[in-house]
Amino acid sequence: MASADARADGPTDGPSNGEASQRAELERRIGHRFAAPRLLQQALTHSSVSGTDKAEVVSYERLEFLGDRVLGLIVADLLLERFPDEPEGALARRHAFLVSREALAEVARGLELGRFLRVSKGEAEAGGRANPSMLADVCEALIGALYRDAGLESARSFVLPRWEPLVRQDRKPPQDSKTALQEWAQGRGLPLPSYSEVERSGPAHEPQFTVAVEVSGHRPEQGAGRSKRLAEQDAATRLLARLRGDGGQG
Repeated sequence: MASADARADGPTDGPSNGEASQRAELERRIGHRFAAPRLLQQALTHSSVSGTDKAEVVSYERLEFLGDRVLGLIVADLLLERFPDEPEGALARRHAFLVSREALAEVARGLELGRFLRVSKGEAEAGGRANPSMLADVCEALIGALYRDAGLESARSFVLPRWEPLVRQDRKPPQDSKTALQEWAQGRGLPLPSYSEVERSGPAHEPQFTVAVEVSGHRPEQGAGRSKRLAEQDAATRLLARLRGDGGQG
């Protein structure tokens, strides 16, 4: 179990009165008072923030890495309890939706996390506080911060009431986007969709993939993810949404 020993990285200078007030408001919203406030500050700090010494700036990326794993565990346990008779494949599809960036961003918007983000002036002017990807990242970082401050049960107490409504949105497991796109193409007598890797970036321990998908006779679409499989799913979701939006229902 994680301890409350202020394990966050970075400098230890205290927050301003305004930051302390904002922190207190967010703590009320999430129902947890941090024993190590530096963890919450780190969870809310985007890498665009820089001081006199760039090396001293510690963003939410490390806590995001942890929060991703903690959320995955909590959601997996939740699904086993809620759907005791479902096979692994159906549970996996539910899990993929519940830990997706869309689900995380929805929770983040409900908490108005964008208000509390520490970003550079340029990032703020570019709309960073409303960026769904950034909101998803900081939501994961917040879960990681809760885990490090007070352990798994604290993180679970945050996750369960906010993810339960997402679980109840659809009692049937969501259809795999790649399968749905394949069925769309086959239903029109078209060849199977083709996928190709466009780009691979980021550090070796946490790469980011960009993948393109194409259906014969239609413009390709790109998607991104932390694995090729997730990037393919994202690309398929985007292409299918566009094809259906163009009038190709079914």
